[in-house]
Amino acid sequence: MSKAPPIPYACAARRSLQSVARLSLVLVLILGWALAAGDAHAEPRRALVLALDGPIGPASADYVKRGLAQAQQRGAAAVVLQIDTPGGLDASMREIIRAILASPVPVLGHVAPSGARAASAGTYILYASHVAAMAPGTNLGAATPVQIGGGGLPPPGAPADERPADPNPAPDAGASAAKADDGAARSPRRGAGAMEAKVTNDAVAYIRSLAALHGRNADWAEAAVRDAASLAAEAALERRVIDLVAASIPELLEKAHGREVRLGEGRLVLDTKGLAVERLDPDWRSKLLGAITNPNLALILLLVGIYGLIFEFMNPGALVPGTVGAICLLLGLYALSALPVSYVGVALLLLGIALMVAEAFTPSVGVLGIGGVVAFVFGATMLFDADAPGFGVSLPLVAGVAIASLGLTLLIVRLALKSRRSRVVTGVEGLVGTPARVLDWDGRAGHVFAAGERWAADGPEGLQPGQAVAVAAVHGLQVSVRPAPEPWPVPRHP
Repeated sequence: MSKAPPIPYACAARRSLQSVARLSLVLVLILGWALAAGDAHAEPRRALVLALDGPIGPASADYVKRGLAQAQQRGAAAVVLQIDTPGGLDASMREIIRAILASPVPVLGHVAPSGARAASAGTYILYASHVAAMAPGTNLGAATPVQIGGGGLPPPGAPADERPADPNPAPDAGASAAKADDGAARSPRRGAGAMEAKVTNDAVAYIRSLAALHGRNADWAEAAVRDAASLAAEAALERRVIDLVAASIPELLEKAHGREVRLGEGRLVLDTKGLAVERLDPDWRSKLLGAITNPNLALILLLVGIYGLIFEFMNPGALVPGTVGAICLLLGLYALSALPVSYVGVALLLLGIALMVAEAFTPSVGVLGIGGVVAFVFGATMLFDADAPGFGVSLPLVAGVAIASLGLTLLIVRLALKSRRSRVVTGVEGLVGTPARVLDWDGRAGHVFAAGERWAADGPEGLQPGQAVAVAAVHGLQVSVRPAPEPWPVPRHP
């Protein structure tokens, strides 16, 4: 028997499979070429640089937190936190430290450039960084929480053991002063109040925990809190307060390469060699927050807002004072919500403004105005924590506003006294003393022309038509007149 010819549809299926195989091979080659080209043009590994410059406040905390989040999103290999600060607010400092400890990207704290410092809150932030470094010619320390009133000279006759310790002790003395056998927080020197002891021990425990987290000198950290000790870069490296001394960011990345750090729950070996350096400057949001959280500007915004609304209420429909005042008042209130504010200071400030405004409407002869100035000065000085570096209200600003308000009060008093002595020129009472002329007169009564109107009048006998008189009193719809020294021509009537 002869073989049957091949089925046509089987040949077609075989050719289709071959076409699919060729197409798949082409797609794989194209995909491989695209991936190779993508790798060749991939962005280089980078280190983001955040500049923590100036007093530490809400704007600084917002800038650092969003910078660390952006570093994670962009896949940065490291973040360099360049520090130059005199200190700042405790709440903002703790926000920054929490962000650093929670960051999946290693943070290299670097006190730079030469001449910079990491004082007070900056010391805590440097201790919290995964790598702590300083440039030559920089210093750190003086981390005593000054808002509790520590420091300063003792009262005359105080015992020697109650006098404050030297804020810059010698290396050996500083170490012995801070040494504790079990690492627990010691009580402060004798004579300190209970609140000072409480806050000092809390600060000591906090910085010791940060030191233990990264294996740094916890005893000197305690001395920096209790005795305001400070160290230069080389001495800090020698005493294991910091990890590196580097003059520049490239040198810092080179020296940090290969170091093992604690990152979250695990350990990480840093791979920072050859990283591209990219600075992340504060954006408009951070700059705006930094501007309005300046205590001086916040105070000015509050004043402009309150006075703007007052002027709008005095002149309804003006629109501009009300609009500007509402915007400034809201910005000022936002600044108050972000800053540590004394409610007693706010109450005194508002009371002072209310009294100064009331002076313009109440005849108190300056009592309300002067009282308002006094309340305003006390409220402005108590409004913010003046012990935090960079977060106190400027005394010249307070004095300028107080002097201007006092001058306005004195001007109001002067105008009130002047108007009190002046003759009334409006209403019925304004007719008294107004010149008039007799129209007709019979005995002790007649009619006079005064203020453009014809009035029934009474007065002395013997007055003649056309004679000049003056209004002496007003009795309802009738006036009393007296002779005037000069005649006044009689008006012609049709």
